[in-house]
Amino acid sequence: MESLFQPPPEVAAFFFIKKFVYLELLALLALIRVIVGRGIARWPALVTLILAGGGVLTTFAPAYGWNEGPLYVTYAQFMAGGGGMAALLVPSTVFLICSITPRARWRVLDWVHLAMMLGIVALWWWTS
Repeated sequence: MESLFQPPPEVAAFFFIKKFVYLELLALLALIRVIVGRGIARWPALVTLILAGGGVLTTFAPAYGWNEGPLYVTYAQFMAGGGGMAALLVPSTVFLICSITPRARWRVLDWVHLAMMLGIVALWWWTS
């Protein structure tokens, strides 16, 4: 019998990935696409990099004492919206635009992103 204080492993994995892994990996993929991409594929990647970077900064702001002011409060409220999934799916949806743009190099980034997105949505569905 599981206690109330020890969640199932998939719930713990979902919370950890949602909080500390997904946006960081998305920002890394977007940075790679900004550096190696061509043409119009760079712009959605740049927007994704800015959104994911803002989410990462909001996550770690309290550790650095940057959790004061209206900008942090606005970002923190957005990060909490929809159970925290809105802050993950909005930049991820913007990054999906890169996958349909012509001349986007390194299509493996799109496959990695799609696997990440399907994984987080599957974990979200499983834990709901």
